[in-house]
Amino acid sequence: MIPASIPSPPAEWASFSIGPATIHAYALCILAGIIVALLLTSARWKRYGGNPDVVWDVAIWAVPFGLIGGRLYHVFSSPDAYFGPDGDLSRIPRIWEGGLGIWGAVALGAVGAWIGCRRAGVRLSAFADAAAPGVLLAQAIGRWGNWFNQELFGAPTDLPWGLEIDADNPNFPADAEPGTLFHPTFLYESLWNLVGVAVLLLLDRRFRLRGGRMFWLYAAYYTAGRVWIEALRIDDAEMITILGVTQRLNVWTSVLVLAVSLAIFIYLSVKQRGLKEHSVYLPGRAPHSAADTDANESAKLRTSGSAADNGSGTVNQTSDISAGTGPGRANLPEIKDASGTSASAGPAPEEPRESDPRK
Repeated sequence: MIPASIPSPPAEWASFSIGPATIHAYALCILAGIIVALLLTSARWKRYGGNPDVVWDVAIWAVPFGLIGGRLYHVFSSPDAYFGPDGDLSRIPRIWEGGLGIWGAVALGAVGAWIGCRRAGVRLSAFADAAAPGVLLAQAIGRWGNWFNQELFGAPTDLPWGLEIDADNPNFPADAEPGTLFHPTFLYESLWNLVGVAVLLLLDRRFRLRGGRMFWLYAAYYTAGRVWIEALRIDDAEMITILGVTQRLNVWTSVLVLAVSLAIFIYLSVKQRGLKEHSVYLPGRAPHSAADTDANESAKLRTSGSAADNGSGTVNQTSDISAGTGPGRANLPEIKDASGTSASAGPAPEEPRESDPRK
């Protein structure tokens, strides 16, 4: 008799058809996670002083790169299904069947984000800090795709929250008895990530983690949970032996990323202590406040008719404003400089002329 447990959804819930199109629940979970992450990142980016529209411009590059990177990491970290004796290379692009490696998604997604940030004129470190909680939230939502696919569960367990898996499901272990319950690792990771989102937001509110620190704290938190959650899983994966300890490739990757993330976070915290917070924009690329915008506009007005060098050292004064002459000169409005001080637009006082020594 099966005790209290977590049922898996019926197999037909994994996908459904609308006309000629087949919609997969796994893909919907990934899509929902991306949308929610972008909304959270947009709100945070606005609080950072950036234009929230930039988030969507960067996402155009980061999301596709991340999906491709996540798929490639999964394929090469679990190669038997694709390159093994019974492997099928045609399964590689079938993302809807499950299989996205977070490390590949973060690595290649960062490349896409860098391209998007450079095009938008914003700092990658600032964008990564704004996006970190949203990325973790997307992972929490996306993990429910594994539940719909009845995949990536853990070892057998007698715990009351054990996960039911259909005995005729291809992922059901051949050596397990029908009715066996398994650790719901998808649920463990989803809950871990949701708690992490709250922790990151609270720490950011308290300490204003900038300059890349929020991103590296996210990486450290996520990997700390991924180490023990990954160790529970029993799906096929590459096994690596280090110092006599054999573990899944993702476990060793998580340990490495955890150590590196903590080291970088500590280094940045020490390096940035007492430093002034930078603008989210790259130098010279865009204003980051209304005051800067007004100053830039005033500067444009003051210099719109400035003197132009003709290449021979002689200055051609082609503008009535710069020359201080011309009809209607007295009717021009006052122009404020960047400090807000009014500068009269009236005629400039005539400079005394030096006598010609030849006369």
